[in-house]
Amino acid sequence: MKKTTWIRFCTSKEALLYTISIASIISFSAWTSLLNNFVIEVASFNGKQIGILQSLREIPGLLAFSVVLVLLFIHQQKLVYLSMILLGAGTALTGYFPKPIGLYTTTVVMSLGFHYLETLNQSLSLQWLEKKTAPIILGKINAVRSFVGLFVFVAIYTLMKYLHLDYSQVYLIFGSTTMLIGLLSWVFFAHFKETVIQEKKLKLKKEYWLFYVLTFLAGARRQIFVVFAGFLLVQKFGVDIDNMVMMLFVNSALTIYLAPKIGKLIAHFGERLALRLEYIGLIVIFVSYAWVHDLHIAYGLYIFDNLLFSMAIALKTYFQKIADPKDIATASAVSFTINHIAAVFLPALLGLLWLHSYSLVFLIGAGIGVLSLLLSFFIPENPTKGFETVLQKITIDNTQTS
Repeated sequence: MKKTTWIRFCTSKEALLYTISIASIISFSAWTSLLNNFVIEVASFNGKQIGILQSLREIPGLLAFSVVLVLLFIHQQKLVYLSMILLGAGTALTGYFPKPIGLYTTTVVMSLGFHYLETLNQSLSLQWLEKKTAPIILGKINAVRSFVGLFVFVAIYTLMKYLHLDYSQVYLIFGSTTMLIGLLSWVFFAHFKETVIQEKKLKLKKEYWLFYVLTFLAGARRQIFVVFAGFLLVQKFGVDIDNMVMMLFVNSALTIYLAPKIGKLIAHFGERLALRLEYIGLIVIFVSYAWVHDLHIAYGLYIFDNLLFSMAIALKTYFQKIADPKDIATASAVSFTINHIAAVFLPALLGLLWLHSYSLVFLIGAGIGVLSLLLSFFIPENPTKGFETVLQKITIDNTQTS
């Protein structure tokens, strides 16, 4: 019985998708959770050096399209395992190179592994999962990611507070765990043949223009939340680290519970309605951020804002429905790059605006929500290849009329 269960696990594409997500979040959660304290307490970084490090961290995301070039020489599944090992190695070595050049180098290695792994994870998810069940399974995977992230945080707290491990030891433990998962996956998981040979040429396709634009706007929204939402709580309301940690726990717990339900909602009502609900929620949250004066309301906005990220499943499955199967790997890589374009200029630009008025920063976020909502009306009720936007239907109707 055990052997049968193990064989089923090792020959399951869905099991590999869960494994990829777990391996990714183990290292990335550990790296991000410890970074701010590590660079100040151990590396003695100043503001300029931290800024350089964060910029370097985003470069592999911007260059995610290069995955397609690497796929010319290596199979997707093998590149997944190599990316796990790269992510784990960069994390494991972080604590041993606290000098600027060393930390910059390990950051780039970690980030390259992470962004390649996330790009390939999205690509394989959309290739392997059935269109009807994809939102449900992706919702469950998001819940597992949140649970693992929560476990990592508790484990770090226990290792450092009660076992008195230092930063280098903790980074080594979680980075090595990801590397081990990568190696074991390489050995034990079956080699899954590509049912559809993926396109290896990099190009933007006009049929996917709506997906590309919504992906760019989603990246811009992500930057505003990640950079400025938490900063508002600390600067305006004086929220301390204990309360910020408590919010992270609440966010993770709610995501574990709600992400699968959100996946079912998307599967039942479709991507168009789900994305509209997300964008309306986004507008309300950012407008509220701009003028919030009550701490408890600010807490609620932060938690609700975080939950909306689970709705991003709808944008992925919208693309899955409209894409030519052979384009999924290429388009996933390109979309990951598009998603990171805003990360290059938006934080610095809005940071300058913040000095003048923090409300304007969030009103720009609301404007992004309005534009996304308007664009969502181009999504058909039942999108398919050849019927990517409602404009196709208008064109067909006009042709038939004439």
